[in-house]
Amino acid sequence: MAGADALQAGAEAPSPCRFVLAQVTGPLDVAIPAAILLLILVACFGLPAAVGLPSPVGGSVLEANLPPFSARHLLGTDLNGNDVLSRIVHGGQASIAIAVSVNVIGLLLGGTIGAVSGYLGRFVDALIMRVLDVFIAFPSLVLVLAVAQGLGGGVLNTIWSLSLFSVPAFARVARSATLRVRGQAFVTSAELSGGGPSRNVLRHVAPNIAPQLITFALLGVGVVMVIEGGLSFLGFGIEAPRPSWGNMIAQGQQGLFTRPSLVLLPSSMLFLTVLSCNLLGEALRRRWSAR
Repeated sequence: MAGADALQAGAEAPSPCRFVLAQVTGPLDVAIPAAILLLILVACFGLPAAVGLPSPVGGSVLEANLPPFSARHLLGTDLNGNDVLSRIVHGGQASIAIAVSVNVIGLLLGGTIGAVSGYLGRFVDALIMRVLDVFIAFPSLVLVLAVAQGLGGGVLNTIWSLSLFSVPAFARVARSATLRVRGQAFVTSAELSGGGPSRNVLRHVAPNIAPQLITFALLGVGVVMVIEGGLSFLGFGIEAPRPSWGNMIAQGQQGLFTRPSLVLLPSSMLFLTVLSCNLLGEALRRRWSAR
């Protein structure tokens, strides 16, 4: 699957859970997933400072594999003696930061490229789209794995490698939305009044395509989190001992039958975050499209 298509298809792919929960009408269709996401963000970024959790790394082997509700370890410890709760919240920080950063890069860079391409048209549009087609022609997962392996692990390298998904996808969405706005009367009026291309794109095109791009970004956060989890699971993302939900799932395999919670807890957090992002994105899309 091509790089841009992977993000776009993944963000638009229906799921039974999304279909059932999407039937919620009224303000709850936005409030419920937004509240869940807020709780997850507060837990991941506020809990370590507020409660003073142990370090997520450097645990003692003497405290390895402690069960939940042990002294000083609410969710127990992993096979290396590290506090599971601390690793989950710190792992969430890494996974969420990567997913948001990748989509911000895609939104700013890809959105700008797509808006300029759609607004100027003709030679510029053809040139930009052919360049994007080169990226899209590569098998996306193979390309990302190759880039991730070449750059090495770590947060920044993972962000740059995963941005290969987001920039072409956002560019295509922005170009499509710009082409629809381009022929509207208010854009033509702004051009006739002497407004230059950059001014018209910033003042008239960007505000009108922003809702579609923001919705796509919310859906993209979930997709990128899954891909980042897969990279970390394979050892090409966040490098151990630093936690992410993906490498916690990979490490938990060693005790899957004796301590399934080591896999189920980070998997549940990943699932809940991705589902909430998808539901919130779908709800906002329905509201904006109804206007």
